[in-house]
Amino acid sequence: MKFDLSQTEENYLKAIYSLFVVSNKAVSTNKIAEKLATKASSVTDMVKKLSEKELVNYVKYQGVSLTENGREIAIHVIRKHRLWEVFLVRHLGFQWDEVHEVAEQLEHVKSVKLTNSLDAFLDFPRYDPHGDPIPDKEGNFAKRDVAVLSSLKIGQESKIVGIKDSSSEFLKYLDKVEIKLGAAIKVLHKESFDNSMMLWIDKKQISISQQIASNLYVKQQD
Repeated sequence: MKFDLSQTEENYLKAIYSLFVVSNKAVSTNKIAEKLATKASSVTDMVKKLSEKELVNYVKYQGVSLTENGREIAIHVIRKHRLWEVFLVRHLGFQWDEVHEVAEQLEHVKSVKLTNSLDAFLDFPRYDPHGDPIPDKEGNFAKRDVAVLSSLKIGQESKIVGIKDSSSEFLKYLDKVEIKLGAAIKVLHKESFDNSMMLWIDKKQISISQQIASNLYVKQQD
């Protein structure tokens, strides 16, 4: 990368990218402040700085979007973060609820050679431990059709392929109830009162709330 950016600047670009992916429109400074747990005034100052470097487009009251260079940097940081998560889980014995904070530090290592070597060492993984796609060195993400578990109907079968909420608390809950990526599930019942679901998963029945079901990505079985 030709830009020598601080960790904070890279974090802003990554945050703007992730918010844009969800909304598919320019992101408000308030949304950025909320995601980064900082003040809106600090966001405005940083956005102006990134705009001067031609990494974001910013129009007051209309929101923030990434330029092509900004998007490229954000995806590169995301790639490093997710590759390091794979490495930490596979080779250093980290649990999936432990890797995020460490990967947040490692994602700012600048060496492109190290990133590409790490990718090759891991045999070019397409998804991180939480089921999020890992972009390749060209910035391309693996594509797949997924839905949230809460959208499934009674009798439908699917496989858990991703986590929407990757907070440590949620991941620990999933470990507690033994819900894992790759698990095959079938919807046995949906409660009309609160939309909780009864599932058949790994040869046992389990009941989960709508909140839990809304935070699990699934791919329907062919």
